[in-house]
Amino acid sequence: MDTNTEMVAQKKDRGFTLVELLIVIVILGILATVTVFAVRGITDKAQTNSCATEKRAIETAFEAYYADNQADAPSLAALVPDYMRAPGPDTAKWTFTAGNPPSITGIGDCA
Repeated sequence: MDTNTEMVAQKKDRGFTLVELLIVIVILGILATVTVFAVRGITDKAQTNSCATEKRAIETAFEAYYADNQADAPSLAALVPDYMRAPGPDTAKWTFTAGNPPSITGIGDCA
């Protein structure tokens, strides 16, 4: 009996097999892949929403300028500081073309 109890105790202390460890690594790899693609989708959607929000803010600033001056703003810089904050790095993603109607066009990420 004593020998049998010793063998059972040794079996319990052996740890994980190579197959068990490989299965865990594969499962972790699958979970990491799913997470990366999910985060990438969220980031792309956030960029799209950011561009749409920024374009609408610029359009509103141009409309306010027109309401006050009865003329189109000559450039984005003419809207600062009365109609919008100082241009940030994202404002460089936009071009303004005067005309009837004026147009705001995205460049780069916001195209």
